[in-house]
Amino acid sequence: MSEFDLIRRYFTRATPGALLGVGDDAALLQASDGNVLAVSCDMLVSGTHFFADADPYLLGHKTLAVNLSDMAAMGAAPRWATLAIALPGADEAWLEKFSAGFFALAQQHGVELIGGDTTRGPLNLCVTIIGEVPAAQALRRSGAQIGDEIWVSGSLGDAALALAHLHGLTVLSVAEFDACAAALHQPQPRVALGKALRGIASSAIDISDGLLADLGHILDASQAGARLDFAALPVSPVMRGQVTGARASCPQISGQDARAPANNLLGKQCVLSGGDDYELCFTAPAMRHAEILKIGAGLELPLTPIGEIVAGRGCIVHDASGNPVKPESSGYDHFP
Repeated sequence: MSEFDLIRRYFTRATPGALLGVGDDAALLQASDGNVLAVSCDMLVSGTHFFADADPYLLGHKTLAVNLSDMAAMGAAPRWATLAIALPGADEAWLEKFSAGFFALAQQHGVELIGGDTTRGPLNLCVTIIGEVPAAQALRRSGAQIGDEIWVSGSLGDAALALAHLHGLTVLSVAEFDACAAALHQPQPRVALGKALRGIASSAIDISDGLLADLGHILDASQAGARLDFAALPVSPVMRGQVTGARASCPQISGQDARAPANNLLGKQCVLSGGDDYELCFTAPAMRHAEILKIGAGLELPLTPIGEIVAGRGCIVHDASGNPVKPESSGYDHFP
């Protein structure tokens, strides 16, 4: 199968939202009236971002999901994407499943694949995504104000905990791992939330490298500090068992594995700086509190206030007793 046969068979779809899509030297796009284009690029590399034997359908989903999450953080409506992919070989069964996972999520969010590139090499996946947002309503990192509440969507740490299990850093029971694995392999980009926060959130970012690292980008851009309440951070029952050491309290856990000791320090590290959550962290004036809770209810998505923006620089995390919580690192860094 030639390179162009591969593209036609697995990655060519109709693109009615583009003036010109796959098949030429470049795509042609037209932004809607009053909107600007939001553009982001993410690369996933085998051995760094995923295991070489990763399920190709789930990998197709995640390859696009991490880019959709960037659109969500800007309050943008995703429209188009390009995919550059390096492949060790033209494995048709793998390509069938990967493209199915990619396009299933693309269809869910109205995204058209308009171009890209293929080459032979170590497995490497790179998506550039393009969305639209009204120019005055784009969410940025630089708008947080002193007194703003800090919020997060969903729950934190499950993806990092599942990855820690796969790396042998902790031992989860089958039930515990299954409860966390979906967050790692099939993250749900919060696109609808990002659009709903236009005109409400003062700043936003998606949590890819860890809560502290990504909130830190907001603080740097806004020249402000933050105070977080660790007890307020939203976590799943499995993660709460890890953090508190009360794993047996999780109703879905039973048997010998449930009696194994929880790794309290690892649990806190996963929640604060584990990354791969792809939830939104955002700030908003306290007067918008009830409005934000209403948005969460409408989307059936938990939205949780976890702290506030304060004067100064940096982020301080306190436990229920007021003592500082200090993880080993603030988040993932490709070049530490």
